[in-house]
Amino acid sequence: MPRITSARESLSDDLSRRTHRYLIQMGLRVACFIGAVVVDNWTRWLLAVGAVVLPYVAVVLANAGRSRGEDPGTFIEPHHIEGPARQEDDRE
Repeated sequence: MPRITSARESLSDDLSRRTHRYLIQMGLRVACFIGAVVVDNWTRWLLAVGAVVLPYVAVVLANAGRSRGEDPGTFIEPHHIEGPARQEDDRE
């Protein structure tokens, strides 16, 4: 029986969280593109590399999906129930 404290995140919450993270990363990519056009020194190349690499990282993280939860077990020890004692026949 699952405990409420060990329940996994709902699918809709997980999807919303991943979508939000993806949109933030794509916003950062747009900022890298704009920065690469505006800046005129060595950081232009750093921003260009960021704009090229970020989509791959964002897609990999967005498709990672839900992590598998581990079963924490239970706090209740199962009781061993013994059946009636077996009687052996001495008949031959």
